[in-house]
Formats: sequence, C-alpha cells, structure tokens
Amino acid sequence: MELLVLGPRTASAAPNWTLDPDASVLTYQSVKKNTIVETNKIRNITGSLNSAGDAKISFNLNSVDTGVDLRNVRMRFLFFETFKYPTAELRAKVDPAAFADLPAKRRIKATLPFRLSLHGVDKDLEASVVVTMISDTQVSVASEAPVAVHVEDFGLLPNVDKLQQAANVTNIVPTASVSFDFVFVAEGSKPAAGQTVAASGTEVGPVATDAAKANFSDEECLNRFAVLSRTGAIYFRPASARLDAKSRPLLAEVEGVVGKCPTLNVEVAGYTDADGSPEANKALSERRAQAVADALVADGVQRRQISATGYGEERPVAANDTPKNKALNRRIEFSATKLAN
Repeated sequence: MELLVLGPRTASAAPNWTLDPDASVLTYQSVKKNTIVETNKIRNITGSLNSAGDAKISFNLNSVDTGVDLRNVRMRFLFFETFKYPTAELRAKVDPAAFADLPAKRRIKATLPFRLSLHGVDKDLEASVVVTMISDTQVSVASEAPVAVHVEDFGLLPNVDKLQQAANVTNIVPTASVSFDFVFVAEGSKPAAGQTVAASGTEVGPVATDAAKANFSDEECLNRFAVLSRTGAIYFRPASARLDAKSRPLLAEVEGVVGKCPTLNVEVAGYTDADGSPEANKALSERRAQAVADALVADGVQRRQISATGYGEERPVAANDTPKNKALNRRIEFSATKLAN
C-alpha cells in the first residue's frame, strides 16, 4: 500500500519506516452461494518505506488464514497457486509533500494509487486511506473503505471454478473486498510492547507456514494430498508419459509434503479420458503414474513411501463429452495410507 515519508523531524531528515508485522493486518471478504460472506486474513506481511518515498509491502500467501486447515490449503493451492506464486506485492511511489501536515494534524485522509502484483499479473489500483500518527515513531495506514479486487484481472477466474468444485459450493462472487491496517515504525525505534491487535480489534501477527513445520499431522497430510490432486498442474506431452517442465513447481510441492508425512505411503494414481482403447489408456496411465513417482524419488522422496497405479479411464470425474471434461479426466491424484510396520 502506498505510504508516506513523514515524521516529527524535518523533511530533509525524514526517516525510513519498517512495517510492524505484529500490529498489521490484511483481510479479504468473499461471497459464496450469493449471500454467505467469509472473511479471511493474510497473516505474514513485511514492508518498508524509505526516505525517498519508495514503498513496498509483501504478503506471504502461504499464510492465508481462514480458521480451518482444509480451507487454508484450498485457498493456497487451488486459488492462489502458491506452488507457483507464493507471494503478492504492493509497490508505490509517494510524494512527501502530500503528508507534510501529518505531524501537526495527526490524521489525514487521502486517495492513494498503488500497483498490485498477484499471480504473475501487475495491476494499478487505488485505495481511500486514513493515515494516523499513533506516536512520533509509529504510523498507521488503514483502509477507509474496502478495495475491490476483481479476480479476473489477475487470471484467477478458472481457480474460482476449482474452489467451487473442491468445496462443493456454488456462486462464489469473483470479487474480493480487501481491507487493511498497516502499522509502520520509524527506523531506530521499536514497536510498542505487546501490540498484537490492530486498530480494528482483529487478531493479527505472523503464523507458522508449512515451510516452518518439521512434520504434518495425519489430517494435515491428507488435506494436502487431496487438494494437490485437484490442481491439474502436472503436465505430460500428448499421448506420452514424458513429464513437461511446467510440472516442476507442483512436483516440488508434493515432494515437500511427502517428506513431512513420514508415516504415510503415498499412492500416485494416473487416469486418462475415454479416447482410445481401454487397454491402451490403462497402460498410458500406468506409465504416467510411474513417471511422477520416479520424479519424486529422484528429488529425494524415499522409494518405500511411494507407489504408482494406473487406472486408465476408470473413475471419471466428468463426462467424456467435451474437451474441458476430458482434460479433467486426464489427471494425477495422490492418496495416503499408513505405512506397514
């Protein structure tokens, strides 16, 4: 979010500012089934504003917090596709003169433009904000009204469909209402002790992401394998079991999950559409499943934890009547069971 260059000092001695992650919050609301509103947070936020007016805030999308692990994983892997795009970023260039009176007024409203980088797309937006000097060394930049972020602008509309299918819900509105309260601390000063709640009263502060965990619980493992199976992000050459390089981000994510589920055996299951003979389809699905298993082992997964099975055109998830449905049936899925002693 765009911020400001200010402080109790003169403009020539304007300090650098650092975002306080324990006191800052970003929430977004979405609507499903036309009337049900859900509020989620991004918990791990970093940012800075230098004395030249260059502002930058980064959001770790793997810290999305819905209150439920399975929903968190769906948002990460199906919507944000964090295995390819783990962060979002705001950048801005701020004119210090626009906030020259803040030390005296302590509170200024403004319209601030910014650039949002999300899912590999940059988009220029603006927000109505309230800038408040909490103290001589602390500044809050908070949204006066929610910012509408249209998912179609960031190539995320197909991912809304994935969420609807995974959660078995309908009519997710493809626009999120984003609110924020970012607290910045002047260089050389310390955040206020014990400040873990933003001005709105919303619980804030960083959370442990998957990368920080040594192992997952069995429930966490099953949640991750079930959702990773729905990404559709493992690709093969047509009519071939040769993995495409575009599969690498998801394979790396799967490898990381398997390594943190040491008590489970993971079955890699291959499926095809119904074009061609059942015998040929089963053979192709077996080769594809084995190719994925071999790639995971090559990346360090223990062979004893991985098995591969091809099911051919069995168990379709859609009718084989359109190119889109056939593509849904050509898939790799992951399931887990306890390892034998």
